[in-house]
Amino acid sequence: MLMLTENATRAIGAIVDKPELPEGAGIRIASAPEGLSVAPAIAPEAADHVVEDESARVFLEPDAAVLLEDKVLDAQVDDSGSVQFLLSFQ
Repeated sequence: MLMLTENATRAIGAIVDKPELPEGAGIRIASAPEGLSVAPAIAPEAADHVVEDESARVFLEPDAAVLLEDKVLDAQVDDSGSVQFLLSFQ
């Protein structure tokens, strides 16, 4: 199953810590023709796999869950606050 680094956990927390998002929100990773898409999500969709680490929640679309089962999700935040997610093997 996808693992999260401490940086990824903090970045996800910052992304979903918005007044318009309810408690329990997270990011959703889905497979797309150009690769993977990442977006904030209020809740998982019915078939999503859920990865939780501390306060971070990641909802994985089933095809993305297969692709990411042996990966680690990391994050980098630049000086302007933009988040870039990175994947590596476990």
